[in-house]
Order: sequence, then structure tokens, then C-alpha cells
Amino acid sequence: MDQAPGSPTGPAGQDPAGQDPAGQGPPDAHSLPACYRHPGRETGIRCVRCDRAICPECMVDASVGFQCPDCVRGGSGTGHPPAASRPRTLAGGTMTADPRLLTKILIGINVAVFIAVSVDSSLVGNLFLIGAWPPAPFTPTSGVAAGEWYRLVTSMFTHQEIWHIGFNMLSLWWLGGPLEAALGRLRYLALYFVSGLAGGALTYLLASPSQASLGASGAIFGLFGATAVLMRRLNYDMRPIIALLVINLIFTFSWSGIAWQAHIGGLVAGVVVGYAMVHAPRERRDLVQYGTCALVLAVVVVLTVLRTVQLT
Repeated sequence: MDQAPGSPTGPAGQDPAGQDPAGQGPPDAHSLPACYRHPGRETGIRCVRCDRAICPECMVDASVGFQCPDCVRGGSGTGHPPAASRPRTLAGGTMTADPRLLTKILIGINVAVFIAVSVDSSLVGNLFLIGAWPPAPFTPTSGVAAGEWYRLVTSMFTHQEIWHIGFNMLSLWWLGGPLEAALGRLRYLALYFVSGLAGGALTYLLASPSQASLGASGAIFGLFGATAVLMRRLNYDMRPIIALLVINLIFTFSWSGIAWQAHIGGLVAGVVVGYAMVHAPRERRDLVQYGTCALVLAVVVVLTVLRTVQLT
């Protein structure tokens, strides 16, 4: 939870004697300062107006660098709010009162579909991803090859096992909140869907046409990739996210019954889209960001069409 900001007693939130606000002595020279609103989050970014440390959730895009929410609202005592009427996130999105709203909605949709499938198991047959059924030499009557492209989307929200949805939703909550805060809602939603669709398309292309798959893992791995890109952009310690990603990849290739294609497709798409989101030049930001999403979606469509022609 956010804590109420305190007023720093010096340029960097220290008193003239070099003590930190808690009186615990000078900070470790080898550690990054913590966000003034989230003391548990180390960050290398500072507000260009008051010089306080700010994390991705708190930083507001300014004409030069980033500002803290207090300076944007004019509450820091350092002047008036910037001319821009709507504060922006690191990636240029609009800052919102609830930076986890879309993450909560996505989790809610996944849980609702899980409950519906648990109550009526016959529903899952119309939701999971399958290339073609029946398999060759018969003409497909269901599956993506039969024109049911909607399965690329519905499979992203469908789970059958409690451990599956539990793991995916925990990962979505952990990764999605900071990304939604850093990218803004529209860009975050584009990242989620593009990653999930890319994972589904690669599964459709490489897996057996009669192999059914489901789950939000493709989109989740896209969030993993984008998080790594964001942490690199902010000069954060990459070891935690790299270690977690490696562990997940080990599970991907060591456990049977996992559609590794969805994980790899989502991861690659997440890295590509995430890089465009956080490194796009300010003057062409929208063009680069949404243009990259459109290019990845075009690849998804091409792969899907090629596989459909092959199967039919």
C-alpha cells in the first residue's frame, strides 16, 4: 500500500548532517535509494524538480526526465504543476488513480471463466485452442483451421486445473501491477493481448493440430519479457527477474503436457513490444509503440494463415 509522503529536510531527503529521515546514519554507498512513497522499492530515478527518488509507479513523464506525483500536483512546495494537463507514465500513458484496475479486471475474467468451466465442463470444448479436428485426412470441422480464430483469444482466459489458474493469476498480479503503472492502461492491455496471441499463433503453427491447449501462460510470459526490458531501462538489478524467468523456462521444457510454444511465443512478443514501449522516442512515441504492436499482430495473422492453408 502507498504511504503518505513526508517532507524531505534536504535535497535528497536527508538532514544537513547526512542522516536519513529515520536517523539511521548515511545510506550504503553501494545501494540504490528507495522511492519516497514506497520505501521498499529501490530505484535509480529521481524527480527532476525536488530530487526525491521515485519508482516506476510514481514517476510522471515530464518534458525532461520524470517528476514525482507531489510536484505534479503542486504539493511539494517547489512550484506550480507542469503545463501538461494530464500526467504521463514512463511509456507515455495517462496516470490513473488505480494503476492496477486492468490487472484486476483480467484476473476477474480468468476466474469467471474458470468457475463457468468448473460448473459446466462441456464449455471448455468451445474455448480451448486446437488446430483442427478431426485430424487429417479428414476435413476439419472445428478448430482454428476450420475458421474458429476466436479460439486464439478464448484460450487465453481458460483454465481447468486450480493449480494452473492459481499460478498464472499470482504471476499476473505480481507482474501486471507494476507494468500497468509504468506503461498506462492502453499500452499494458496491448502488450497483454499481443503476447497472448503470439503465443497462441506459435502453438497453432508448431504443435500437433489435434493437440488442445489453454491458459494465460503466453500472455504471462509476455509480461515477464516486458518486465525484464523495463527493469533494464531503469537500471534495476536484473538478477531476480532473470532467475525467475529461468526457473519458469526449466518447468516449461521439463514438464510434460505444457505447450512450450505458447511460452516462447509470448516471451518473444513481450520483449519486442516491451522494448518499443519503454524506448520509443518521445516525438514518435505512439507511432513506434502501436506500430510495433501492429507488426507483431501482422506476424500472428501471417503464421495463422500459413498454418491454416497447410492443414486444409
